[in-house]
Amino acid sequence: MYLLDTTSTAAISIYALLLTAYRSMQVLYARPIDGPAVSAEPVETRPLPAVDVIVPSFNEDPGILSACLASIADQDYPGELRVYVVDDGSRNREAIVRVRAFYSRDPRFSFILLPENVGKRKAQIAAIGQSSGDLVLNVDSDSTIAFDVVSKLASKMRDPEVGAVMGQLTASNSGDTWLTKLIDMEYWLACNEERAAQSRFGAVMCCCGPCAMYRRSALASLLDQYETQLFRGKPSDFGEDRHLTILMLKAGFRTEYVPDAIVATVVPDTLKPYLRQQLRWARSTFRDTFLALPLLRGLSPFLAFDAVGQNIGQLLLALSVVTGLAHLIMTATVPWWTILIIACMTIIRCSVVALHSRQLRFLGFVLHTPINLFLILPLKAYALCTLSNSDWLSRYSAPEVPVSGGKQTPIQTSGRVTPDCTCSGEGQ
Repeated sequence: MYLLDTTSTAAISIYALLLTAYRSMQVLYARPIDGPAVSAEPVETRPLPAVDVIVPSFNEDPGILSACLASIADQDYPGELRVYVVDDGSRNREAIVRVRAFYSRDPRFSFILLPENVGKRKAQIAAIGQSSGDLVLNVDSDSTIAFDVVSKLASKMRDPEVGAVMGQLTASNSGDTWLTKLIDMEYWLACNEERAAQSRFGAVMCCCGPCAMYRRSALASLLDQYETQLFRGKPSDFGEDRHLTILMLKAGFRTEYVPDAIVATVVPDTLKPYLRQQLRWARSTFRDTFLALPLLRGLSPFLAFDAVGQNIGQLLLALSVVTGLAHLIMTATVPWWTILIIACMTIIRCSVVALHSRQLRFLGFVLHTPINLFLILPLKAYALCTLSNSDWLSRYSAPEVPVSGGKQTPIQTSGRVTPDCTCSGEGQ
């Protein structure tokens, strides 16, 4: 009994010290800094890069897809903008015929119909192969982007050392349930503390899928590695955004965060789909953390500490909770020290964030602590034990829609026809 109590107390104490140091450094480095422009050359004398926007879609709700495409069509970007919407073998194609017909009138839009579901990364690659812009912007079909997102991300990419950038994520349905409110706050923290601090050193470890821009010249050299990612000999069909970001860093490019490029994405509004999403993300994080470890030697010491804070910190927290619960069950004695430390850390964390963001809503983020302790931590442990499992876990079933076998009928878009595209590979 003494060993359990000592282990729990030691684990939570070390966790508190580690997290305090880590969070303090993270907040410090996440603060914006004023620096010189990327280039002293006047912007107007430099040609604007052509941007290809790629939107993979699978069984997407017509209204959500339409909102996504409308936000892209309304961009204020003065340079060349092309949009490639890839239907990844959806079973609800009849439901989105009107959406496709409406945007086909815009000469900037092209539609690619894949005959079967091959997965998000192969859908992206199908569009990349048909496009030719200097920059490639991946946008999820359930996301909408602010009118100036392309301009702001493209501006950051004027630095030739930058290979990828991401914008700030928000939950478009944040007001729906208590869970969507928490996820929206979780996204704010992930972007404006974690990614912002990593961006200070040019090494955002995951340019998130809802909206991430890549340099084509860099992307072209990485596509084979991106497409053929394996884990223990099996194709890896999720975690596209994190894996591609790590490949960019390994190739020697910077990856950065642009906080004023705002992206709104639909988030789970109930626990079951949220936990499935978290399980998929946890597996992806563990897989690519191993891939990223050799990178840490050449990056800032803070980034190595960041990896320790995120991974070792969670292990210490899990150990303290497990030993504390075991002590409670076996001795009927409440582990007050563990509870007090977790409660204090939570209150301080939420108070600091509320002050930093000037938003009192973050005081309500205390509700995320029990979810993290009793749902997400066990889920991460399960993810670590099942890393070889490549189930997508978040795809929903759409009504079956008859789709003719073989190649799909080309889509006419303002005088030009998108070519038939047949792909094969692992499904999502």
